[in-house]
Amino acid sequence: MQQNDNMTTTIAQIQKTSGMIPYISPVSGRPLSCNEKYWQTDDGSERYEIINGIVRFVPSDNYAEAFGLQWNTYKKIQLDSYTGKNYSAERLQRCLGFPLENLRGLTVLEAGCGPGRFTELLVKYGALTHSFDLSHAVDANMENIGRRENYQIAQADIYAIPYPDEAFDVVCCLGVIQHTPDPEKTIASLWKKVKPGGWLVIDHYRWRWAYYSTLKPLYRFVLVRLKPALAKRIIDALVDFFFPIQWHVRRWRALHQFINRFSPLIVHYYDFPGHTRELYHEWAKMDTMDSTTDRYKHLRTKEQIRHTLAQLGGSEIWVQEGGNGIEARAKKPITSVLYQHQ
Repeated sequence: MQQNDNMTTTIAQIQKTSGMIPYISPVSGRPLSCNEKYWQTDDGSERYEIINGIVRFVPSDNYAEAFGLQWNTYKKIQLDSYTGKNYSAERLQRCLGFPLENLRGLTVLEAGCGPGRFTELLVKYGALTHSFDLSHAVDANMENIGRRENYQIAQADIYAIPYPDEAFDVVCCLGVIQHTPDPEKTIASLWKKVKPGGWLVIDHYRWRWAYYSTLKPLYRFVLVRLKPALAKRIIDALVDFFFPIQWHVRRWRALHQFINRFSPLIVHYYDFPGHTRELYHEWAKMDTMDSTTDRYKHLRTKEQIRHTLAQLGGSEIWVQEGGNGIEARAKKPITSVLYQHQ
């Protein structure tokens, strides 16, 4: 209890002294203060429990349960600090449109932080980093990042973000929007948190017929309906069966593509060469779980993403194919009137 008390006191002190933006109630918008067990309103009528040092604005049982299991199993293998490569840094810098060194001192909201592949970069380069995720991936995130003066993390809903509107220089959401119930509503929710003159930075799966030309949607149809722990055991068995076959024929691309039509696996040895067989095997388990247990999977075209950002009033809109599919950003004009999603 004493350890938890000291930690929550530290969080409160950091918010007051380091420029971090304080939490508000995601229900009423009222300010919250911290004690040893809760973040709560002054009268105690709204309380949000602190578990393992992280405030929980949502119940543990939600549609992102499989992601929580996934990211607490594969905590580090996407992190640049683990792979020794700059995959995440290159992707983040490309999406931001400016050098990572320019993050220093900016208030950044990171939505859907997962175990921290981008969090560690935001923190490293001095952004005032406010991360959250709907799932228990927040536990892996805190384990990877530790306690830092320019970092705070919460378990929260992207449709009820516990921060004031128009508060952030950058709102960043990578690898997430396609997995939410309504991508357009999600983008609008994120847009509300961007301050005038600030940037919304997102990506999204791209619409493509090739996805439906394989058996992958059929695997997903079955696995997404199972309890995450059972689905993971089945996925691990499928990867252990298919991966040696696909690894063996990887030099014959046509044969590999033929086998891939029947396999559920997501493999990365073509996209990210130069790693060990063991790492590719673990990546296959991680991303095959990611692609077959996501409750929601939406696909969008570049034109649809551009249209959504334009409807919100975004300026200097940039959209391109890359990364997970489509990468985009938009600036909120200084004269922006806060968008109210209908």
